[in-house]
Amino acid sequence: MAFAYRDGALCAEQVPLEEIAQRFATPCYVYSRAAIERNYAAYARALAGHASLIAYSVKANSNLAVLALMARLGAGFDIVSGGELTRVIAAGGEPRKVLFSGVGKSEAEIEQALGAGILCLNLESEAELDRVDTIAARLGARAAVALRVNPDVDAKTHPYISTGLSQNKFGVAYAEAERLCRDAARRKHVRLIGVGCHIGSMMTDPAPYVAAAERIAALAARLEEAGIRLSHLDLGGGIGVRCRNESPAPVAEFMRGALAALGGRAETLIVDPGRSIVGEAGILLTRVEYVKRGEAKSFAVVDAAMNDLLRPSLYDAWHEVLPVREIRSRAAGVYDVVGPVCESADFLARDRRLDPRAGDLLAVMCAGAYGMVMSSNYNSRPRAAEVMVSGSTAHLVRRRETVPELFAAEAIPSW
Repeated sequence: MAFAYRDGALCAEQVPLEEIAQRFATPCYVYSRAAIERNYAAYARALAGHASLIAYSVKANSNLAVLALMARLGAGFDIVSGGELTRVIAAGGEPRKVLFSGVGKSEAEIEQALGAGILCLNLESEAELDRVDTIAARLGARAAVALRVNPDVDAKTHPYISTGLSQNKFGVAYAEAERLCRDAARRKHVRLIGVGCHIGSMMTDPAPYVAAAERIAALAARLEEAGIRLSHLDLGGGIGVRCRNESPAPVAEFMRGALAALGGRAETLIVDPGRSIVGEAGILLTRVEYVKRGEAKSFAVVDAAMNDLLRPSLYDAWHEVLPVREIRSRAAGVYDVVGPVCESADFLARDRRLDPRAGDLLAVMCAGAYGMVMSSNYNSRPRAAEVMVSGSTAHLVRRRETVPELFAAEAIPSW
C-alpha cells in the first residue's frame, strides 16, 4: 500500500509522515510515485494488444513531477487550458499526444495549440468549429479536430461532476453530432480525426461507461457509412476511487466493457483518466492547532483549510482522516476537522471518530486529485508544499509559497 502504518507510524511508502512534516512543515501534500505507476499500469495492462492512448487528465493534478512521471510512462495528456499545455511541454510531455478539451478555448489558446502541433482540439460546439476553422485558415494550417459528443447518459454521480447529460454544458447534443461531423469533414482548414465523450466522474459501475461507448461506436459506424473515417474514439475518464465505502469496479472491467461495446472497431481507443491514477496516491498532511469541545459539536482545528482542499466544502466530498501516530489508549470522541479560514464552510471532515491533541498530525486521505490544483490564497494563506515519495526518499516537488509572493504582482497607485 502507498500509505500504511509501520510500527505505529503512518508512512508514505517507506518514509514516515512525521519525518515529512518535520522537514517540510504542514499543511503539505504528499504523493506516492509507486501508487501513480501502479494505477497507470492497470490501464496499460487492460488495453494491452489494442491500439490505444492513455491521456492523463492534467486538471486532476498538474504538478510538474506528476506530469513528468506520466510522460516517462508513455502517457498522453488531456488538457483544458493553454496553461496546462505549457505545463505538459515543460514537464517533457509530447505535444503530439495532447488532446485539448474544454468549452471555452480562446483564440490565443487555439493558436498556441496549433503552433505546438498537438494531436487534436476537442470541439464542444458549432461556434467553436467555426472559430477553429477561421483561425486555421488565417494561419494557413489544417487543424486536427475531434468532436466531443454529449451522449445523454447518466453517470449516476454527484450533479456537479456529471457531464454527460443533456442539461450539462459539455459537448454537442448526440442528435446534432452527425450533422456537425459532416460539416467538419467538408471544411478545408479542419481535419476531423475523432469523436468522443466524457460522462462524469467518480463512476463505480461500468454500465454507464459502456452505454456511452455503445453510442459513440454507433455514431462512428454511421460516419463510416457516409465515407468519414476516424482515427480515434475517445471515451473520456471518470472511473471512481474508494474514498469511503465505495466499491468501484476494477479498471480492467471498465476497459473490457468498453472494448466489447466498440465491437472490434479499428480506431485507436483513447481514455482520459485522472482521479483513478492520482487520487489515492496522495494525502494532505496537517497538524492540529487546537481542540475545541462544545455541547453541540467538538472541533479539531487544524492548519489546513478549505483553501488547501476545497472538495469537502464544494461537493461535500468525504475524505478519510487518519492519525499519523496510531493511538490505542485514548478514548475517541466525535469531531469535525476544521481549518482557520473565516467561513462556516471551512471543514475537511465532519463527525469523525478521533481523539486529537494539539500538535498531533492527521492525514486527509485520497487527496491526490483535485486537491492542490483547486487550492487558493483565500485569507492571504500561502499554498501548501508538495512532496513526492519514491521508496525511501522524499522529494520536494513544490515549495511552500511565502506571503510576500502573494502580493508581488500587486501595486499601490500614485494617488
